Amino acid sequence: MQKKTVILGYDAVSPLGTDLAVQWRCATKGQSGIGLLTRFPLSPYFPVRVAGQVADLDIRPYPFLQPREMAHWTSPIFKYALLVVHRALAASGISITPELAPRVAITFSSAVGGLDAVLNADRLMVAENKMPHPFTNPNSCINMVTGKVSILTGATGPICSTITACATGITSLIIGETLLQRNMADVVIGGAVDFPLVEPIVAGFATMNGAYRPKEGQPHEPPEKTSRPFSANRRGFVVSEGAGAIIIATDEFARAHGLKPKIELAGWAMTSDAGHFVAPKLDTVQRCIEQAILHAGVKPCDIDAVNAHATSTKIGDKVEADALINIFGKKTPPVSANKSQVGHAMGASSALEAIFAMEGMLGDVLLPTINYQPDPEINIDCVAEGTRKLEQEFVLKNAFGFGGCNSCLVLRRTA
Repeated sequence: MQKKTVILGYDAVSPLGTDLAVQWRCATKGQSGIGLLTRFPLSPYFPVRVAGQVADLDIRPYPFLQPREMAHWTSPIFKYALLVVHRALAASGISITPELAPRVAITFSSAVGGLDAVLNADRLMVAENKMPHPFTNPNSCINMVTGKVSILTGATGPICSTITACATGITSLIIGETLLQRNMADVVIGGAVDFPLVEPIVAGFATMNGAYRPKEGQPHEPPEKTSRPFSANRRGFVVSEGAGAIIIATDEFARAHGLKPKIELAGWAMTSDAGHFVAPKLDTVQRCIEQAILHAGVKPCDIDAVNAHATSTKIGDKVEADALINIFGKKTPPVSANKSQVGHAMGASSALEAIFAMEGMLGDVLLPTINYQPDPEINIDCVAEGTRKLEQEFVLKNAFGFGGCNSCLVLRRTA
């Protein structure tokens, strides 16, 4: 028998702030978290000048982030991952006791991981002939962030790193939901973290024509105007940072512990493009959306809003919009593109956006797609006028990643 999967709690850090309430206030005001790239020194010829940066975190107020211990974990993915997981668990209302620990799974992951640690070690070896720090490889091991979450929480159930590029955050929830349905866990810690503002990574996105940069010979634009999904003048994604943790559980577990969740993970789907390594494929993207809606047991007309993947790339946005129009026709629901405000946090992006979507569902609010200029080839409602009041029972969340990884889910408000 299919169990209901519910959302117990969540938390996030993004370029809009490190406190979720602050981020939500900024988002509803239509503010942007995009600014000048200052994570590393820029040469006059470096192609990317803007980014979505997360404010530095003072770990002293958090006893679980002990300075001596965290000094070994130099990649920022660790402190921000542990922070959002800790706060999401607090918001969920559950405590991971020794009795519960074997029934708590972890699928919290990362797409890029701690490559900054390897880069820094390499530069020291070349410049100063210094051997790497003993924690260099653990910092760069992508599944180590999942392991650190386990150590923090004491959870001893199934653990895996669900890496599907930019869809990683949503895939973590899908795999977690599968563990719940197979009775391998009662609770799952999902979500993702990525801090990819590392010089060669950002430059690499630019050379593959993915990251935003102005047209040749054109002046640089204000940073807050550069991320513009679905817009006629879109010029690629703004690389950003972030982390989002989402706690899911069976409805049976929630009721047994006196919890009253307000959102259900109603359905999901995954497909693979089996085509180009970065360019999405319409038929498999469309099938992923269709199957997620079908799995939720609803019809396209039941979907009240869409939280889009919407990276601001020419082909990616067009394929997603075409898929939505093919499925919904002239009654395509309003589409919010959160990357217009926070940029593209790689694997963490879909977790962040799912959290924004759930906040909107609980407050009857749709976030705007800022910086929007209508594209005659994309005929959808992008909530361009600003925050919109709308009751939402069902919301579709799309996430697509390099390698043709497609993950979509349907969220349902239950209270």
